[in-house]
Amino acid sequence: MPHVYIRCPNPAEFEAGFTRLRNDFAVPEQFPAAVIADALRAIASADNATRRDDTDIEFIAIDPEGSRDLDQVYHAKRRSSGYRVHYGIADVARFVDPGSVLDRETRARGVTFYAPDHHSPLHPEILSEANASLLAGEDRPAVLWTLDLDDSGRLVDVGAERSVVRNREQLSYHTAQERIESGSGSESLLLLKEIGELRQHLAADRGAVSLNLPGQELVKVDGHYDIEYDDFLPVEEWNAQISLLTGMAAAQMMMDAKVGLVRTLPPPDSKTLATLRMHSRALDVPFPDDLPYGDWVSSLDPAIPAQVALMTQATHGLRGAGYQAFDGSAPDHAEHAAIAANYTHVTAPLRRLVDRFTSEIAVALSASRRPPGWVIEALPELPKIMQKARSRETRYERALVDFSETLILADRVGETFEAVVVDINDDEATIQLTEPAVVATIASGSQQLADRVQIQLESTDIYTRVLSFKLV
Repeated sequence: MPHVYIRCPNPAEFEAGFTRLRNDFAVPEQFPAAVIADALRAIASADNATRRDDTDIEFIAIDPEGSRDLDQVYHAKRRSSGYRVHYGIADVARFVDPGSVLDRETRARGVTFYAPDHHSPLHPEILSEANASLLAGEDRPAVLWTLDLDDSGRLVDVGAERSVVRNREQLSYHTAQERIESGSGSESLLLLKEIGELRQHLAADRGAVSLNLPGQELVKVDGHYDIEYDDFLPVEEWNAQISLLTGMAAAQMMMDAKVGLVRTLPPPDSKTLATLRMHSRALDVPFPDDLPYGDWVSSLDPAIPAQVALMTQATHGLRGAGYQAFDGSAPDHAEHAAIAANYTHVTAPLRRLVDRFTSEIAVALSASRRPPGWVIEALPELPKIMQKARSRETRYERALVDFSETLILADRVGETFEAVVVDINDDEATIQLTEPAVVATIASGSQQLADRVQIQLESTDIYTRVLSFKLV
């Protein structure tokens, strides 16, 4: 499911609220001393002598401004027919011994949890933001993917092997976009647009869903808070296409070898689609009955706040995602509906536990070997570990959004708003406000689905994230 990123102009102002959120969702904070010691031992014993040296490839990283946990570096060039993409992924397995205290700690965490004031990393910062991170100017161990594409952008050959890479430069999305638009970027960077657009066309032909949620920033205007949305830049989607390409290639390797772990997602059900259509009517954004879900989502404009709100609601159509591990026979129903293909996570091992294991599988399969025993032993447990972690992460992110919504409405108690009823159960009705585009609940009564109602905000509590409305 896509992530919602929220920033605050002064996070310290809401320290108590963020701390309470972390406590409510048991988000891990400091690492035990034994885990730090284990990481330091791994760093001290690092030896790249047996790895292939690919430091001559002029890799770059494209990440949000100020990022330190860099999982990926990219390079591309033309072939006689098509393209060759090199994609370096942080080789976290180099620093984590199976069964170690560091390994056990990362299994307990599962993912990195992000918040506006700071993040709670999967690995100690001495790894995730230093020695294992693909920082500019540093030689780093990596899993190097070589992806050969034809002129249409289709994958024709793939390999993955252990390597040493050097990131030549870290670019923000804005800087990368400016260089591409001005033509001042390197050939590799300019090819990102060309390859990315080809992959976008192939994704549309498959029926994939493109849900590009922009970041949100809490801003203070005339003494009260509001939300502004970041501009979603085309380079973000082109960059994402390289990651998706790699995940699809890895999944196909696993399916062919009948061993691995894939990310799965069922298509949205009819009830979810009906609810989304009601939300869209409330916000005056058409969602015709005959328009496929993926086409509607792709039509939403991240520059329009009401449509951003619908993007957030559209993530409900992406519920039911899971992980399926297998060894000996490939699963019959392994497709990821939003990607419209087989897919696995392999490109974010600093921030997501499962990628360390899937990268090991890919390296082994690429060399025509069976994956290591410690990976095979972990396969049955990984889906449960990741499902638990991703569930907590999703609820935590939702709570951060709720915190933001109560904050921007804190000084509007007593005001009346227009809303539409989008769901009803025995005790309460879910309503979609038209402005601001907030989802809330009221006591259920005689309301019917799709009814337009007038509601009054009675109270807000930013620390419990509760908005209280009543009908007027």
